[in-house]
Amino acid sequence: KEEAVVAGSGIVLHDFSGRLGEQRVHFHAMRLRDSLFLWVGAAPALASLAVAMCSPRDGVPVSTSLLGDPSDTASACLAQRLARKTKKQIFVSYNLQNTDSSFTLLIENRIKEEMTAFPEKF
Repeated sequence: KEEAVVAGSGIVLHDFSGRLGEQRVHFHAMRLRDSLFLWVGAAPALASLAVAMCSPRDGVPVSTSLLGDPSDTASACLAQRLARKTKKQIFVSYNLQNTDSSFTLLIENRIKEEMTAFPEKF
């Protein structure tokens, strides 16, 4: 686990990892003033990027794909679920081949576990 604060910016960086099933997964979180950027992957890549935020008119956060194949919804779905939990604008870059719902639930649970253990970093 690693943390860094970018001097004077209010940005907090936090790295963690976990073995989910047979795969080692790395996470990089960048807490900004009112939002969170979260990268998830096994190797350095930025193949997809999505954003989600809560809407005052609807209980379901709105989300959209910013980068990558729009038919790959793993980043947007994860961003949406984390936006609902945190009430923040969430950027997610999900860079794993496995997008099976049971595996993405393991990813989400690992992130929530880290959020519970270190709330100041998210």
